[in-house]
Amino acid sequence: MKTIYLGFIYCLVSLCIISACKEKDRFKPNSDDTQAPGKITLKSYEALYGGARFFYSFPDDEDLMSVEAIYTNKNGKKFTFAASYFVDSLDVYGLPDTEEYTIQLYAVDRAGNKSEPLNVKVRPLEPAFSRVANSMVVKPGFSSFFIDWSNELKQNINVYVDFSFNQNGETRSITSVFSSNLEKDRRFINDLVLSPSEKVDVKIRVEDIYGNITEPISKGQISLYEDIKIPKQSWILPNPNDSVGGVPMVFGNGLEGRNRYVIDDIIDRGDNLNFMHTSGRGKTGRSADGNMPWNFIIDLGGYYELSRIVTVQRHSGGLANISRGQYYRNENVGVYNMYIWDDATNSWEFVSQSKIEVPLGLSELEFVKKGEAGDMAYMYPDEPAYTKKTRWFRYEAVKSFNGNYTLEDANCLSEITLYGRKSN
Repeated sequence: MKTIYLGFIYCLVSLCIISACKEKDRFKPNSDDTQAPGKITLKSYEALYGGARFFYSFPDDEDLMSVEAIYTNKNGKKFTFAASYFVDSLDVYGLPDTEEYTIQLYAVDRAGNKSEPLNVKVRPLEPAFSRVANSMVVKPGFSSFFIDWSNELKQNINVYVDFSFNQNGETRSITSVFSSNLEKDRRFINDLVLSPSEKVDVKIRVEDIYGNITEPISKGQISLYEDIKIPKQSWILPNPNDSVGGVPMVFGNGLEGRNRYVIDDIIDRGDNLNFMHTSGRGKTGRSADGNMPWNFIIDLGGYYELSRIVTVQRHSGGLANISRGQYYRNENVGVYNMYIWDDATNSWEFVSQSKIEVPLGLSELEFVKKGEAGDMAYMYPDEPAYTKKTRWFRYEAVKSFNGNYTLEDANCLSEITLYGRKSN
């Protein structure tokens, strides 16, 4: 009985080996083979956004390797898409509109021989790049403007923002380019020191990875809002652990850190250690209470209506100042809340929450330059406006960058700069 069982196992293993060898032989090149495979048979196709999905059956050919789809765009550039014989469908993208297009489908064997083409006429749905372009919204901000868009297909796109304005009797024309594949995105054009009378003419173009691009889409002329940097000479900081409106001022004098460094207009670099540090003493300033949230409170020295904030993180990236250091990670703050003091209610009023996005695809030096420039946020990010007048501002550190903004282990901050206007 045992002999019969072992014989059965041996036969089964042998069959598996033979089958595997036959399958392996499929992938061996055969230079002597000049026989093209038969045409594939189309079952159906499904229109996609800027493309199509083809369902098919294969010809009876033992060395069939793949199916290819080829089309040529209006500029004469040819695109090829391929799928192995293991699957029975193939996606094609890059069609620029909803007009009818002819796609050629080929069966390909392991020697590279192609079948006769199967020509399939398709009408795709509206492509992603034009859908993104149609979703674009431009809004004015303070010495800046921003663009919002939706990209529900999350396809890679480039956004060209062509803008021009007259300044000092001359016309300036500038193009900014942003790449994205996020479902929703917002990008800023910053540092435009223009009065509301100096209008900015904005046009948008959107391009996909297949070379399709929209015609310039005019977003009209916009007037930017004016604000000024609020002078820090009159700012006063409460003592660590002293409370304002029931909220304690952070203890930021741990290790090399000092609270006063946050408002001295000097950012932290590799050689100056210019930041505050909680040493883990957040919340009420006692280490047993945990690290976050903690609050940095500023007496502005007068009444202001606030418009935006620029924060600079701790760097500590080495004396050469060319490495990323702690920028956008480690002990720095990734999410914070902003509050102003409301004299009418004698309480803190929530303004908004800001999340500092981690830049992608930057070199070490580019991280340094971006970190040193600081991260700007509007007080009211979706509809930029001034806050009501206030003398007190509160920065509440909520999360670090760590753990995808889930951890409460941020200790440091280098600089806070506020913008707005003096209240009458």
